[in-house]
Amino acid sequence: MISGFGWAALALLFGYLALFFWGSAMAAQTAGKPVWLFARATGRDRLAAIGFRAAFALAFFGPLLWLAVPMLHKIDPLWTEGRAVLIGLIGVFVAGLGAMVAFAAQMSMGSSWRVGVVGGETGELFTGGLYRFSRNPTFVGQAALLAGVALAVPSTPSIIALLLFLWSAVTQVRSEESALRRSVGLDYDRYAALVPRWIGLNRNKTQ
Repeated sequence: MISGFGWAALALLFGYLALFFWGSAMAAQTAGKPVWLFARATGRDRLAAIGFRAAFALAFFGPLLWLAVPMLHKIDPLWTEGRAVLIGLIGVFVAGLGAMVAFAAQMSMGSSWRVGVVGGETGELFTGGLYRFSRNPTFVGQAALLAGVALAVPSTPSIIALLLFLWSAVTQVRSEESALRRSVGLDYDRYAALVPRWIGLNRNKTQ
């Protein structure tokens, strides 16, 4: 079975994805052009795009499939039958915090928001709000959201989802940084020298 905390974490994931798509549509309307660039990605960026989609699909539908097919969750050493109540509570808290951080970071970018990376399609450099503490707060929040789901609904699919997301995020961030350096130049280098790639306090050199 899935505990009440597990269902709450899955509900948070579903709610976040709804807000993510809504926010992306609003950003596209404000920018006056598409912000969803996954379809135009190539090479490793295309793999990362597939990885993001697969990660969120696994995180949501994987536990439901495990619940629907007892044979699957019975052979999964991570499945707890909803008995890990404390871990589930922690998972809901982490998932909720991650969802809030990810959505707040996304919305703060306004028309600069992009989903994916394509050369020549970067938005303006945004350095305010949560971007003072992380160059990629949306990814940090999404990772926390998926980690929370993995804690609240421990299963092989939810763990694979988190690992797949992390690989995809690292891959895409490398491409985004290259694209921003080509587009923004020294302004991005100065920003990267002060703000960590993932999370932390301002610093004096890039990591």
